[in-house]
Amino acid sequence: MNKVPAVSWSLISSLLPSSLLLPSLLLSNLLLSSLLLPSLCHAESETVTLEIRNHLFNPAEVYVPANKKVKMLVTNQDATPEEFESYELNREKVIMGNSKTVIFIGPLPAGQYPFFGEFNPKTAQGMVIAK
Repeated sequence: MNKVPAVSWSLISSLLPSSLLLPSLLLSNLLLSSLLLPSLCHAESETVTLEIRNHLFNPAEVYVPANKKVKMLVTNQDATPEEFESYELNREKVIMGNSKTVIFIGPLPAGQYPFFGEFNPKTAQGMVIAK
């Protein structure tokens, strides 16, 4: 089996004119980034949906896989804003009326994580359950 020799920047810099060294270094970094970035950005994350309607969260219980990052798509169907609040999830976000937002949670150990609507705490209540 043939071994491919390692190429060092000192070898490259000795072969290239100094005016081309910086552009070639930038180009190589750009190529390396383009190879690595898609794999980093395409991390598998589950998506769950949550709706706010009549100052209630629907579903009231949201099931997510334990130990995985989860993308929660929250749609507020009410005309008034609501604030998604959870001390256990360390999340707080205002969702304006008739709008959508994304809240990332996790990875979470298995367990139950309550959340509530701060503007309507008596009715807007729910639970994230990680299994």
